[in-house]
Amino acid sequence: MSAREDSGDAGPAAAQAVETIQREMTAFARRARAAAGRLHPELSLVSYTLLGHLEEQEEAYGEGGGCRATDLAAHYALDKSTVSRQVAALERAALIERRQAPGDHRVQLLQLTDAGRRILAQVTESRRVAFRERLAPWSAEDLERFAEYLVRYNSTVTEPPSPSG
Repeated sequence: MSAREDSGDAGPAAAQAVETIQREMTAFARRARAAAGRLHPELSLVSYTLLGHLEEQEEAYGEGGGCRATDLAAHYALDKSTVSRQVAALERAALIERRQAPGDHRVQLLQLTDAGRRILAQVTESRRVAFRERLAPWSAEDLERFAEYLVRYNSTVTEPPSPSG
């Protein structure tokens, strides 16, 4: 059975569930953006996400880790100009810096600065505390199921709908 048969053509209950999921995911995204602003006023949700990705790259590839701005745009399916503005703001705030790639000096890699690592760690810990508090009443089984569903949802790669529908 295809994903479309699973959710789109399974009847009114499935259609209503998809509508509820869409509405709740939108509310979740709005809340996440607002919470990011409260946790660190100068660090937007997009900036936090980009810093987190840079940290993952450093952890995966060590000292020479990092990535190009175009890699960030591709990874998050963001417009290059959007990433460019975010990167410029993070550089002005001294949270990231550009370095030459070890194997190709024509390539500029973005890497966290020490200040960037500190702020990312502070915001990450604040987010963990907020999630733990919000999810405290949930059973371990519910948490595990929710985590599995989120991983499953986020691992499904789909093309954006065409403008004509």
